[in-house]
Amino acid sequence: MGEADPGLFGPRSVTWQVHSDPMMWIAGVRALYLQALHPRAVRGVMQNSDFRKDAWGRLMRTAGFVGTISYGTAEAAERAGARVRKIHSFLTATDPDTGETYGVDEPELLRWVHCAEIDSYLAVARRSGLRMTDAHADRYIDEHRESARLVGLDPAAVPANRKQLAGYFASMRAELAAGPEAREVDEFLRRPPVRPLLVPGRELLWSRVAHLAYDSLPAYAHDLYGRPAPPAGRVDLRLRAAGNILRAVPARVRWQLPPKHILRAMARLGPGSRPAPYKLRDPAAILDGPGRAQLRDGGDSTRWRTPG
Repeated sequence: MGEADPGLFGPRSVTWQVHSDPMMWIAGVRALYLQALHPRAVRGVMQNSDFRKDAWGRLMRTAGFVGTISYGTAEAAERAGARVRKIHSFLTATDPDTGETYGVDEPELLRWVHCAEIDSYLAVARRSGLRMTDAHADRYIDEHRESARLVGLDPAAVPANRKQLAGYFASMRAELAAGPEAREVDEFLRRPPVRPLLVPGRELLWSRVAHLAYDSLPAYAHDLYGRPAPPAGRVDLRLRAAGNILRAVPARVRWQLPPKHILRAMARLGPGSRPAPYKLRDPAAILDGPGRAQLRDGGDSTRWRTPG
């Protein structure tokens, strides 16, 4: 019987620990806000799907893709990537100002979507209290050159560390704008249409998620959307409070939610593959390359600590 397939990243990777964090849902919404500020990228989404009617489905498909490439086998990750590349190869968008038609799989657009996601996952995780060193953060960005490859990018053409990621965003500032499509995404995320019986839940729960995700955006994004940025320190406190609440829910309970990527990975690789934040305090966790799993004890995934 051969050794179980650890997937693209493996249990000793930074990705394996970070993507098990419940704050990734808030990070995903932040990524949507940020991605919408690239007019050509968001136009590709809006012209090829009914975002307002299928936003939840789109969000779940994105979560499923991230879960598969993070915790699935290498074969499953490659299949998921091939499926995304095939779909993108058929899709085009039209610039209403120039009449230009372009493919949604242009490297510039894929790179923006990729960087907005990675920046959002990393920023929300760290600001909400997940203890990550700068070396962990650099390792995380570097690991996700693999996910960039899956969607059709040259890994060498995407940022590999925090400095390169910051430089990329600085270089993109002139390309960004809150156009009509971004305004539509913003309006939807702030007040998505729901059945009347669900309106109280939207106001009580979803509005808090969306507001926190929006508030965690960088200052230039607030400027483009035209609403004043709240003090960063206050946002950090709210992110940390949300992180403490969500992480208090036992991991085994959270991981029971479909599609159960983490539980399936643990069944495949054994209890030593259990994601746990304390593993980020192990220097070896940033030394193994993606997919080189070296399994140890699983530990207790409830051992979250915030700085201070």
